[in-house]
Amino acid sequence: MAIAAAIATIQKRLPFLVDLVATERSELPKMGNKTRTFVSKALEVADMNSDFLPRSFDLEEMRRDMELFEKLNRILMSLTGLQDMVDDTCLLAGSEAYTAALTVYNYAKTSAVNTNGMEPIVNDMREHFRRTPKAKVAIAQG
Repeated sequence: MAIAAAIATIQKRLPFLVDLVATERSELPKMGNKTRTFVSKALEVADMNSDFLPRSFDLEEMRRDMELFEKLNRILMSLTGLQDMVDDTCLLAGSEAYTAALTVYNYAKTSAVNTNGMEPIVNDMREHFRRTPKAKVAIAQG
């Protein structure tokens, strides 16, 4: 599929992307809108007065990190919008398919389809609606 190939191309063009585990994500300080302003001001201060920083401080690395953040954040906003639309479309398509399946099931269980050897399939479909008594669920979970 062309879309999967396009996504693979994007991943190849961003080989530096990382995949953090949940604990790593939770331990990192986050940059939001307020923090972004703070970082920009700190970069400005460092540019104007770099002599007060220790020699080990890498101002260029800070600048590169900020530039990368800005570029990736723009990409992230585009992807987030796209993901929302794909999610909504997937939800709608699934809903429509499920609604159609319910129509098929309702007609199949009341029509002559059952006399055409379809009864086992309709019975399998009926299992979808079987409810497990709550007492049995509690015992199974306990």
